[in-house]
Amino acid sequence: MKITLNGKEKEIDKELTISEFLQQNYVETQEYVTVQLNDSIIPKSDYDSNIIKEGAVIELLYYMGGGCK
Repeated sequence: MKITLNGKEKEIDKELTISEFLQQNYVETQEYVTVQLNDSIIPKSDYDSNIIKEGAVIELLYYMGGGCK
């Protein structure tokens, strides 16, 4: 089935939870990634219950602090 990941089309074999998707796609530092699924930010507590389905649009967002004046 086809989904869009960070603006690029991607094929996955079946519907997955967000947690399964992150593990299968070797997303490192999962504690620092925010997942946007179909224009909604998904709380980390819901990663095991939200299912990625055909046509889903996923953005993996990494927020970083830092810088200096």
